[in-house]
This record gives sequence, structure tokens and C-alpha cells, in this order.
Amino acid sequence: MQSNVGIRLRVKYTKLGKVRFVSHRDGARLWERALRRVDLPVAYTEGFTPRPKVGFGLALPTAAESLAEYVDLDLSRDASLDATDPGWDDWLRGLTGSLSAALPTGMDVVAIAERDASDGSLQESVTSTTWELTGWGTEPGLVDELDTSLQRVLAADEVFVERERKGQRRTDDVRPLISDLTLRGSDDGPAVVADLVTIGRALRPSELAELIRPGIDGTGIRVLRTHQWIDIDGERRDVIPDARHSNGTNHHDRPREHVVEERRRTARSYAGGQAQ
Repeated sequence: MQSNVGIRLRVKYTKLGKVRFVSHRDGARLWERALRRVDLPVAYTEGFTPRPKVGFGLALPTAAESLAEYVDLDLSRDASLDATDPGWDDWLRGLTGSLSAALPTGMDVVAIAERDASDGSLQESVTSTTWELTGWGTEPGLVDELDTSLQRVLAADEVFVERERKGQRRTDDVRPLISDLTLRGSDDGPAVVADLVTIGRALRPSELAELIRPGIDGTGIRVLRTHQWIDIDGERRDVIPDARHSNGTNHHDRPREHVVEERRRTARSYAGGQAQ
């Protein structure tokens, strides 16, 4: 039977500011609502309860922010769209703006690319992610302490975390899930940049924070996912590599400026509430 899918799109978007408290499941509902608002001709599954053919990637922990979230959209074969049409790029740029306007503040579409039918799902394709962890504090000697901790973790053959699964406590060796850890400066103080493998049960950023500074409340660390990576012939590449950016801007620059401003706005809001 012929597929009802025509063009397949992969969309990159941000999740910054207050919207970071929206769960993965509720975020999926926001996307479905936005697609209805822009009247995008999304293909539907067959059967008694048809659902839009929308594929989401790796779940972002609630309260974490991201510069690199992705969603796959399958458009209906009946839609009068043609990627070879001279106006295709203009249509993509228009769609970028329309989707951003239909989504909550902080969820901005920054790139849209056509994907091949042979491409795997996002959850199957992504092999690693890069995170930026800030909010460690401001005490003297913190940078040296963090650097020593990172070197300790990287030098270890085994690194164990205790987890609960189906009501049972178990200890997992997560060292194979840590590809690299580096330290750099940021507007929010020292930032730990972590490359983490996603194969199997991934290491949560909050767990990593507790490994770096034992005893710290990992939920108090500000977490930002900056990249998701796929492996092509042994080479790590961005999910939309050097994309034909549908908004005509460099998608690495604009969101980073956005996240700094969002964080400043959140801080001002919090300070104002404390003062009342």
C-alpha cells in the first residue's frame, strides 16, 4: 500500500526560559497545537485513532534548557508542496516564523531541513549530546575545585551512580557514558561542558553534577543542552549539519544571545518577587 507521506521535514528549535518547566509530554501537545494553528498539512496514521505523524527526539529533563531540540514532521502526500519549486526556500522561511509565533515564548524554530525517507528516527540516530552546566557558585577556589573534579572523573576507569528502577535500587557504572568534560567561563560563572553518550540508559545532567561535586543538590544546577549528535561513517555530526538555515541566520549565535537574555529576564523577575 502506498504511503500517505510526501515531504519529510526535520525541525530544530530552542527551549529557553520559563518554558523549560514544561514536560516532554506537554511539549508534544504544544507542538500538535502549533501545527494546527499554522494549518500545516501533516500526514496522519491510519486506524481507529489517527495521530499526526510527528516524531520527537530524546526527552529533555524538565527544567533543563536547550539550544538544540528536534522534531520530525511527515507532511501529507496530498499537500501541494514541491521541494524542487523555486519558492521552496521562501516557504520554509515563512514556516519557520509561523511555527515560532504559534509556539510559546522560548520555543523558537531556528532551522528546518528536508530529510530522507531512509533516515532513522531521532531517538535511533542521536548517539551523543553536549551539555553546559552552570550555577556552581561563586566561592573562592571554585574553578580549581571543578577542574580537579573533572580530571578525577575522566581519569577513573569506573564511575558508579546509584539509581532506582522499578522500585529496586541498583548501582550502574556510567563512566562509558562520559566522552569528555571541559571547563570554561560563561556569563553565569564557571561552566562545565559535558559530552555524554546516549546509548543505553543515559546519564542525567543532575547525576553528573553530583559526581562532579558530591553532596551538591544536582537539581539546583542550571542545565543547557547545546548539541545533539549523530554518527555518519564514524564522524560525529550535528543532526542538521550546516543546515540550509530557513531563517537566514546563524543558528548557533542567535539562540545563545537569546538564552543569556532569557536568564537575565528570569533573574530580574525573581529578584522583583523577592523584593515584594
